[in-house]
Amino acid sequence: MSPTVVVLGVGPGLGMSIAHRFGREGYDVVLISRSSDRHAGYVSALADAGVKARAFAVDVRDRDRLLSTLDSIGPVDVVYYGPGSADLDNLPGEITSMNSDEVRAAMDWIYPAVDVVSHVLPSVVERKGGLLFAGGLSAVRPMPGLGAFAVSSAALRNYALTLNAALADKGAYAGSLIVGGVIERGDIHRLVASEPEKFGNLAEHTLDPDLLAETAWRMFTERDRAEEVFSVF
Repeated sequence: MSPTVVVLGVGPGLGMSIAHRFGREGYDVVLISRSSDRHAGYVSALADAGVKARAFAVDVRDRDRLLSTLDSIGPVDVVYYGPGSADLDNLPGEITSMNSDEVRAAMDWIYPAVDVVSHVLPSVVERKGGLLFAGGLSAVRPMPGLGAFAVSSAALRNYALTLNAALADKGAYAGSLIVGGVIERGDIHRLVASEPEKFGNLAEHTLDPDLLAETAWRMFTERDRAEEVFSVF
């Protein structure tokens, strides 16, 4: 049986680069995102590259549906967790003006990560697999303007690093990818490039998702570090 990687929050940027990178190593790919609109294209692109893939439309915040979907997949070797939490049209307030409701809303994207890990961990440990989490630069650098997102980003980072410490003697791995820039080909890149009057030159601060995916693969296979920070700021 081929190993399986689950890409949660797949998009045309980093999610698909992760899928292709693991697929090249013989992994079957499972894609999960809120909408199925682009799934056929994603699966076709992977098939053209010789990668076996399936796709499911699930909002990660729908706990019951998410876990039942994971059950239907079968044993899992690797999970990449990268759902997009930032609605650029509805950003939280600056850190000095944020309230607890904004923090709770930002944390809604962290709780599913915990649910996923608790559900797949027996399989991941048995298969000496791994868990990869993508988070924002505000987890490691003070960025007051991001408000509640800084809190949730830090929480996800700490969760990943602490998981890795707990899994070290079990032969499994957890890693944190800290993204400080706009992912090329991604939805956010497309949005900020289309509205320069609103976002200024943000679209010029780009990161190549293929390079990030290559680093993620090396982190998973080499297991000599639990975190990489990618920043163009």
